[in-house]
Amino acid sequence: MKIRLVDGPNWIKFAPLSLTRPVSELRTGFFTNTQRYKAFLPYVEISFETEKYLQNVYKNSTENAIIIPSNIIPNTDFVIALSSLKVGERLYLNNILLASYGTNFTDSQEELRIEFLGDTPIILEERWQLFEKNEAICKQDFELLTLNKSSAKISETNTIIGDKSKIFLEENAKIEASILNTNEGYIYLAKNSEIMEGCLIRGSLMMQENAQLKMGTKVYGANSIGPFCKVGGEINNVIFQGYSNKGHDGFLGNSLIGEWCNLGADTNTSNLKNNYGKVKTYSYENVKEIQTDVTFMGLTMGDHSKCGINTMFNTASVVGVSSVLFSGGFFSKHIPSFSWGENEKYNFEKAIIDIESMMQRRGEKLSPEQIKVLRFIFDNY
Repeated sequence: MKIRLVDGPNWIKFAPLSLTRPVSELRTGFFTNTQRYKAFLPYVEISFETEKYLQNVYKNSTENAIIIPSNIIPNTDFVIALSSLKVGERLYLNNILLASYGTNFTDSQEELRIEFLGDTPIILEERWQLFEKNEAICKQDFELLTLNKSSAKISETNTIIGDKSKIFLEENAKIEASILNTNEGYIYLAKNSEIMEGCLIRGSLMMQENAQLKMGTKVYGANSIGPFCKVGGEINNVIFQGYSNKGHDGFLGNSLIGEWCNLGADTNTSNLKNNYGKVKTYSYENVKEIQTDVTFMGLTMGDHSKCGINTMFNTASVVGVSSVLFSGGFFSKHIPSFSWGENEKYNFEKAIIDIESMMQRRGEKLSPEQIKVLRFIFDNY
C-alpha cells in the first residue's frame, strides 16, 4: 500500500512545531503518525505533501497513493477502511473527506463515494489538541503496541496502584522503587528507557527508546516522552518530541516541547490564568495573539530552543525555533525564532554551530537540507 500524507492549509496551525516538520511527524501518544501507519501496516510506503521549503527533507514521491490528511490519527477501523479502497474512491465521514485513492481532494462522483462506518478517528485541528487529546491517543497506541505481546518483568521494588496489565515494559526497560498508578491511564516503556528511583507516576505515560525520568520526578497524565529525552521535576500533560532535556526541578504543564530543546534548572511554566479564564496565545496563522476556548495551556517551544536556569514562562507562551532565552523575569508570550535573549537576533552561523554541538553528543548532525530549512525559518519566522 502507498500512502501520501497531506498537510494542506492547516499545517501552520501547529507551528512552531510544524515549522521544522510535516504535521504527520508530530508525536502524540507513543508514535508520530508516520510511525503509527507503519505499526498498522508494516510494508506501507509513505510520502509527504507539505510546505515547499520542507519538501527536500520530507519527500513526495509516491504516485497512485491513498491521499490522507496528516492530522487524522488512524485507528484500526480507519486502516481497515483504507485497505478496502479502490482506485478513484473517496472515503467520507458525513461530509468530511478522510481519504482519496489516487485522485486529488475534489468533489467526487456519487458512485465513488464511500461512507466511513467505523469508530471515528481523532482529528487534530489546533496545536493544543496535541496535549488535550493525548490521553485518548495513548490508550489507542497502548492497545496497538501490546496486542498479543507480553511485558518484561516489573521489579518488585515498585508499588503498583491499579491494574498491572496497563503497564508494559519492552526489553531492557527499567523501573525501580517508584509508585505506578494506572487507575486513570497506561504506562508504556520502550526498550532501554528508564524510570529512576522515587518517581511518582499517574498514567498515561508513554516513553520512547532511551528516554529517562530522573530521580523523584512527579508525572501525571497524559505525557509522551520522545527518544533520548531526560525529564525531571513535575510534568502534567506534556509532549516531548525527542532528544530534549528538562533534567531538573520545576513545573511544566499542558505543554509541547520540540526536538533538541533544553530547559534550565528550575524552569517553571504557568498553565492557568489567575482568573481561571480562557487563554490567548500566539498564532502563526494569524500573526498575532488569538482567543482560544482553552483554560489550561503552558509552553510551546520549537526545535533547538533553550532557556537558562530559573526561567519563568507566562501562561500559553510560544517560543519559536532555535531561540536562546535568559532573564530574571517573565518573557513576552511570543518569542520569535532565532532570538538571542528577548531583544536580539541569534547569529545564524553561530546558531548552527551550537545546534550541531548538542546533536553531536547523540551522534547526530544536520544535513545540508535541514540547514536550508533552518535558514528559511530564520528569514521568515
